[in-house]
Amino acid sequence: MTDHKPTRRDLMKPVQLLGLAFGAAVFAGIVTLVSMGFFQQKPADEIQRALVVAAIAAGISFIAVLLIVSLLLLAVDPAQIQKQVDRPVLYDDKADGSTGEKPAGDKPAGDQPRS
Repeated sequence: MTDHKPTRRDLMKPVQLLGLAFGAAVFAGIVTLVSMGFFQQKPADEIQRALVVAAIAAGISFIAVLLIVSLLLLAVDPAQIQKQVDRPVLYDDKADGSTGEKPAGDKPAGDQPRS
């Protein structure tokens, strides 16, 4: 077997990303139409207003989902996808539990006054 390392493109193909955003936009548009009474007997101006508001809601949700998922994918390191984690994720990497911070009294050698 070859050791295949996933790339960012393998994690989420652009068509899948666009499909997810389009699905969210359709959902937002339908919810907006239903909530504004598009499928009821209403005057033409209210139907037109419902269509415009639904199109705006769908467009906003399409752009928001596309942007958010794309930015979240940038945070994922493809090399870390198949790495097994045997410790709690939010703990420090050091096994001794120290935070790596220096005590307040310690100063680096470059900050010492010259005599």
